[in-house]
Amino acid sequence: MVYSLAASTLTLAAPVGCDTSSAEGVEPTAAEAHAPSRVLVTGADEEMLVLEVTAANKVVVRLPRVEVGQGITTAVAMMIAEELDARLVDVDIPLAEARTKGNQYTGGSSSVSSLYGPARALAATARARLVTAAARRWHLPARSLRTRDTMVVAPDGRTATFGSLTAAAARIHRPDVSSKPKPASEHKVIGRPTGRIDARDIVTGQAKYAGDLEVAGAKPTVVARPPTLGGRLVSVDDRAARAMPGVHAVVKVAGGVAVVAESFHHAFKARDALRITWRPGPLASLSDAAIRSRLRAAVPSVGAPPRGSAQVEGEFEFAFVSHAPMEVLTAVADVRADRAEIWFSSQTPMDARESIASAIGLPKSKVRVHVVRGGGSFGRRLNYDAAIEAALISKAARRPVKLMWSRGDDIRHGRMRGASHHRIRASHARGRVVAFSHAMASVSESYERQGLAAQGGVAVQGGASTAAAGPLPSDSGLYNFGRISGSSGSVELAMPLGAWRSVDSGTMRTAEEIVVDEVAAELGKDPVAFRRGTLRNKAVKAVLDKVAAAGHWGRPLPSGQAQGVAVHEEYGSCVACLVEIDATDPKNPRVTKVVMAADVGTAVNPRGLEAQLMGTAVDGISTVLRAGLHIDRGAVREGSFADFRYARQQHSPLRFEAHILPSRREPGGAGELGVPAAAGAVANAYARATRTKPRRFPINF
Repeated sequence: MVYSLAASTLTLAAPVGCDTSSAEGVEPTAAEAHAPSRVLVTGADEEMLVLEVTAANKVVVRLPRVEVGQGITTAVAMMIAEELDARLVDVDIPLAEARTKGNQYTGGSSSVSSLYGPARALAATARARLVTAAARRWHLPARSLRTRDTMVVAPDGRTATFGSLTAAAARIHRPDVSSKPKPASEHKVIGRPTGRIDARDIVTGQAKYAGDLEVAGAKPTVVARPPTLGGRLVSVDDRAARAMPGVHAVVKVAGGVAVVAESFHHAFKARDALRITWRPGPLASLSDAAIRSRLRAAVPSVGAPPRGSAQVEGEFEFAFVSHAPMEVLTAVADVRADRAEIWFSSQTPMDARESIASAIGLPKSKVRVHVVRGGGSFGRRLNYDAAIEAALISKAARRPVKLMWSRGDDIRHGRMRGASHHRIRASHARGRVVAFSHAMASVSESYERQGLAAQGGVAVQGGASTAAAGPLPSDSGLYNFGRISGSSGSVELAMPLGAWRSVDSGTMRTAEEIVVDEVAAELGKDPVAFRRGTLRNKAVKAVLDKVAAAGHWGRPLPSGQAQGVAVHEEYGSCVACLVEIDATDPKNPRVTKVVMAADVGTAVNPRGLEAQLMGTAVDGISTVLRAGLHIDRGAVREGSFADFRYARQQHSPLRFEAHILPSRREPGGAGELGVPAAAGAVANAYARATRTKPRRFPINF
């Protein structure tokens, strides 16, 4: 079941116990394709991981996910190091290219949970074969050998590096020792707080992003875009731009006019020299007030309340929000008549490959997609607008290009979280909630159906989960609230929407947790005590108890300051958040303290999880208090971090704590888990500090 690669590399594919044909969908690099005798073990699992141990004693696993700052490469390296007894520094996790089969989807907080079993099984099998190879070399019982520090150790102290054993291990079909992963009780790497394996490269500038790549002949490229969403090009006078120094090409594309130049400085200068006449987009008559009115009208009725009950009701509005990853969208494309290569950061590379091939008129087999690390995403890189656009520009210009969307491009023309309107009613009688109804409406993702490909040069899959008319599985099922119901409506607008971190839960749970606080107040109960008495899940109660104790819930605070709390359960995990806020100046509130507690099952890297929770706290602060997008006559008003007011250092909490509850369960999801709880806690703290009932978010918009 194990075969050799160039006589010096042990190569395995996961999971083990399957046939020995070449791994479907795992396509070799150019160098590997010419290596003699490369045969992979094919796994039945969609991950189709491949582990290689090189002669240089490096363990290499090509990751079918993308690293966008969430730390997945470190988590997988820890899984591999654990089962192999390898040094973490000896484990490399490069990103796999787009494949033809299998699972390469990075999203839904699913990466760690989906890779946990396959990665550990893969490494455990490799370890068993390496131990067997050493045992046969030394004529010793395999069970007498141990592994540590990326080598096999004999009872007499002899050692052999994994790399020195690869040729022999590659010929072993049935190892002499167990290939089962370790029990959790024996873990020494998994569960230990660990720094990122790529941290030094990131802080020293060695980490390579799409904009850092040097592809032969690829020239900097920017696009002049319409002032309104979905605007169309009527005419362009490009004579002045073409005459400018450093300009190589000016080409019309569906989304505007592209300039290819010697440097980005030259490209931006020439773009600004273009004289363009635009036709307004389909939303040119719409602004925020009209959109909010349409959303309000689209919310279904919550029906009649139970007889004899009293009501706590609220309507909540959430603005559009940009993903605004720190690294702007960048893609390198080299499109030829018979083939194409694209380099960019993608959470959905297989879908991207298919769409790019369709857009440029090539068979999918002739398109190669290289997945590059991304500087942030929050769901933005599920879509591949920039990659398709780069490919179309390269084809039209007949040369390789390095396309960069400016910050303004992405905020004004990129994907965004849809605006939504929520109507919630909690019915209570005899001191308890007997019915809970949540109806909502959001802007639907109809942009593609209305011809996005013609308007913006992209036809993107893997977008946001947006509401459509029909039943809504309300998150209030977290509580014993009697009869629970939900429904949703939608407003179809030609807008480029996309999955924003935590997707629907980020607004639904926030609104519901505000109502939970208001019900507690109506019943004269403490918000934490009320939640404890009504939560269904013991694990959720445990994280709530942890933040209440660690955050000193109920401690006295000066006037204008207050605490807020919220909980959330999703992805097989749960989280609670306690916030302290200083809203002495309601127009400039400051979150001073955040305490979060999470139960995610096995936390592969607690330090990475703490970083994720810290990021979700900043998301909650931003979208509840400060950051949103305005629509003015069909155009996005904001265009930079100066006016899209995401939280900066001065808005970050002075104190942050993350408590990871121990668990032997397999990992759940964590990357998006904290956003709803953080947002709800911030909103509730603000409400208590100001003695108001916030209904529109962000509050200071």
